Order: sequence, then structure tokens, then C-alpha cells
Amino acid sequence: MPRLSPRLSPSPASAYGSPPPPAVAALHSELVGGPIPTALRLIPAGTFGASDGRQQGPWELTDADGRRLVAEMAARQSDRYIDYEHATLHAKQSGQPAPAAGWFSALEWRPGDGLWAVDVAWTAAAAERIAAREYRYISPLFSFDAATGRVLQLLGASLTNDPGLDGLTDLAALAAQYLIPKPTTETRMPETLKKLLAAVQALQTNVAALTAQAATPDPAKFVPIASLSAVQAEHAATQTQLAALTAKVRAAELDAVIEAGKAAGKITPALEGWAREYGTQNLAGLSAYLKDTAVVCTPGSTQTGGKSAVSGVADQDAQTIARAALAYQVAQSAAGLSVTTLQAVKHVTTHPGA
Repeated sequence: MPRLSPRLSPSPASAYGSPPPPAVAALHSELVGGPIPTALRLIPAGTFGASDGRQQGPWELTDADGRRLVAEMAARQSDRYIDYEHATLHAKQSGQPAPAAGWFSALEWRPGDGLWAVDVAWTAAAAERIAAREYRYISPLFSFDAATGRVLQLLGASLTNDPGLDGLTDLAALAAQYLIPKPTTETRMPETLKKLLAAVQALQTNVAALTAQAATPDPAKFVPIASLSAVQAEHAATQTQLAALTAKVRAAELDAVIEAGKAAGKITPALEGWAREYGTQNLAGLSAYLKDTAVVCTPGSTQTGGKSAVSGVADQDAQTIARAALAYQVAQSAAGLSVTTLQAVKHVTTHPGA
């Protein structure tokens, strides 16, 4: 099982002095995962404590705090260190070098298991010593709430060989002195936390107001769901009818333009398929084409009802003939008569003044 150092008991604050810093502990776990592991479980999940007979702990690392530590690590610009025997802490006082054994920049929270460093990069020297079993244990250093035992921050880690290492309380004190920001004399609550708390309280107030408003809605501002649904359904039906009517009108306009082109001798039976396809995509383009193109063949007598062609029919604007034919159809429909597009075109070309 993991072993932990004695918990640092922070000195109580005086009536007017600074509040005590968070306590710090070091946990020792044996290196596993191959001769030179690159993934290490640093802190176990749930509630844990010292297993060497000392009355320490319990400490606790919850799912929420585990995920928080992962996010804090991801937001860091620099990697976390792994040294030898917590030499980094001693170096603050001794001035001796504290070479790194490795580095890590990513944590992973594994529910029910614990907090893992998953991208450990060992130095060549450290890898050689681990492979030779010269070092067998990893000792992460973390701060915790002295009142509840809740893990607050991961500070670093060290290679060590003594799960019951003496002096860990002193190491914790060094960590509290050099690695944890000192609290101000005003309050133990950081300013950022104050702002977050105020924002949460404001949000709670807004939620309460909205809940009350939802319980007693203002009839002048809200309509029943059934009424809104009926209006939406009616709107959808109207849009469908409008689309169908628009398509019908465009089809009638296209028919009129094509019939006018045929009557003017500008669309032959061989060209009718092309004219219909082109007009479906671009009716204005087809009308412009028929206006500028020359007569292909003079319409036969059947196109004038057995009479001679009216002067100027072949030269008439196809768009003008189409509009006149459509207007004639509408007028006849209003009178209760059904007139085909071909009949309308023949009428306006043989009776231009009618």
C-alpha cells in the first residue's frame, strides 16, 4: 500500500496575524509498469492515510478534485519536476544543486484508481538508476486542507527509497514555505474565489427570479403552447401553398414563352426540349434569346387558324406575347372558362388588339 509522511500541523493564527498555510504531505508508491515506467500513479483515489502505524490522515482525493488537478496541470506553461529525495526543497536552504530525475506535463484522472502522470520523461541518469533498481519509489508532494484532509495542489515528486523516510514533516514545512503562495492577512479566501462566489450567488438569485416568473407567467407576454403550435402549423401550410402556387405560375410563364416562340417561328420541335430545360433554369435568359434570335421557319397556316399571319407577329417580343397570353388565361379563368396555354398564345397572336 502507499505510505505517507506525517501530516504537517500548521501553526494556529494569532488573533491579528496571518492565517496558517495549507498543510503538506508526501506519499510514497513503488514504481510499477516495467523497468522504466512512463506512467505513474501519484495519488490514490478516495480516502487514504498513512499505513506505517502513524496516526496520519485521512486524506481525500475526490473525482472533482482529481479532474481539477488535471485541468490545472494542462493550464501550466512549464512541466512539473521529479527530483531525487526532495533535493529541490533542500536546495532552497543548502544551496546545493538539485538535478532533475524527470519531468511530466500531463495528468490523467482515473476514477476509482487515482491521479496519474502519463507522460513522464526520465533523464538518462535516472532511467539507468531505475532500471538498476537503485530507486524503487516515487514520492509526490501535495498540499491539503488541514481541517478536512482534502487534497488541494500537486507540488512535485521525487525518487526515494525510504517509504518511512524521517524528516518528511520538515520537507512539508519547506514545501509550505517555498512552493505555496502565502495567504494575505486579510482573508484566507483568494480574490478570484471571492469573485466566483459572488457570481454564483448572483446566478442563484437570477435562477430564483426566473423560477418564480415561470410559476406565474404574465398572460400579456406569453401565449399557450397549443396556440403557438397552431400558428406555426398554419404558417408552414401557407408556405407550402405559396411554393406550389409559385411553381405553377412559373410553369405557366414558361409554357407561354415557349408557345410564343413556336408561334413566332423561333422554336422548332427539335429545339423545344432544349428551350424548356433552359427556361426552367433561366426564364429571363430564354426570353432574351427568343427576342434576339432570327426566325427559324415561318409559322404554318395552322398557327394562324387558317388566316394569313398578322403583320409583325414574327417580330413580336416573345416575352410580351407570353405575358399577354397569361393575362388572357387569367381573364378567362375569372369568367369561368378554362383556356390552355396554346389557345391563349394563338388568341393573342391572331388578335393582337383584342
